[in-house]
Amino acid sequence: MIIDGKAVAQQVRDEVRMETERLRNDHGVVPGLGVVLVGDHPASRIYVRNKEKACAEVGIRSVEHVLPASVSEHELMGVIGGLNEDTSIHGILVQLPLPGHIPSDRVLETVSPEKDVDGFHPVNQGLLLSGGTGFKPCTPLGIMRMLDSVGCDLKGKNAVVVGRSNIVGKPVALMLLARHATVTLCHSRTADLGREVARADVVVAAVGKAGAVRGEWIKPGAVVIDVGINRLPTGKLAGDVEFDTARERASWISPVPGGVGPMTICMLLSNTLLSAQRSV
Repeated sequence: MIIDGKAVAQQVRDEVRMETERLRNDHGVVPGLGVVLVGDHPASRIYVRNKEKACAEVGIRSVEHVLPASVSEHELMGVIGGLNEDTSIHGILVQLPLPGHIPSDRVLETVSPEKDVDGFHPVNQGLLLSGGTGFKPCTPLGIMRMLDSVGCDLKGKNAVVVGRSNIVGKPVALMLLARHATVTLCHSRTADLGREVARADVVVAAVGKAGAVRGEWIKPGAVVIDVGINRLPTGKLAGDVEFDTARERASWISPVPGGVGPMTICMLLSNTLLSAQRSV
C-alpha cells in the first residue's frame, strides 16, 4: 500500500486551519511566521514562495525579509534579533543555505528557541534528546505523522534509520525511540547495511543516494519511509529506496515524489501554530 503524503499533509493543513481560526476567535491571536531569505538562490526562492502560499491557506501571517547575498553577519543577526523581540511573530525560519561568508550554525543559534519552528536550535535538539517539549524538526515530525496515518504501532518494533544527519536521521531516530521502538542508526560506514535493513519492521531511508536501500533487503510486511529526493540523469526524481522491488515486499511504502516531501511544510505550519498557542 502507498502512503499518500499529499493526503496526510492536507489533513494536517485542515487541522491547522481550524485551530488557527479558533485561536483567532478565542484569543485574538494570529500566528505569525517570520521568514529570512538571504541572496537569490532559485530553489530557496521557490521554497519560500511555497511556504508563504501554505501560510495563507491556513490563516498564518507570513512576513518575509529578503536580504542581499552581500549582507553582513552583523546585519543578518540584527534582523533575527528584531524578529525575536516582535511579539506578533511566533516562528522564525532562516532559509538555508546561507552565503559562504556567514556561518549557518551561529545564525541558527541566534533564533530564540521559543520561536525556532524548524527545530534546529541546540536547545531544542537537547530537549528532543532528553524527552522535553521543545520544537521538533519538521521532516522527522512529518515522518512520524505518516507512520501514525497507517496505524503503525512502534512499540517493540525494530526500526532502522539509514542516514545520520542532524536534520533527519538523528532526530527521527530519537522520535522512534521515544515511541518505544528499538532503533538502529545506520550510515555510510555501516558494515553490512543489507543485514540491518533486512531485520527492520520499519525502515526510514534518508541517506541522499538513489537506490542506496535495495528492494530485496526489505523484510516482508515492513513499513518503508523514503526521505530521499534524488534527480536521475533522465531528469526523473527517485528516492533512496529501490521502489519497484521494495513495494512488492513492504506492507506500506512512501513514494518519491508525493511522500515525505509535502509533509515538511505542513509540519512547519503546525509548529508555528503550536508556538502561537504557547504564547497565549
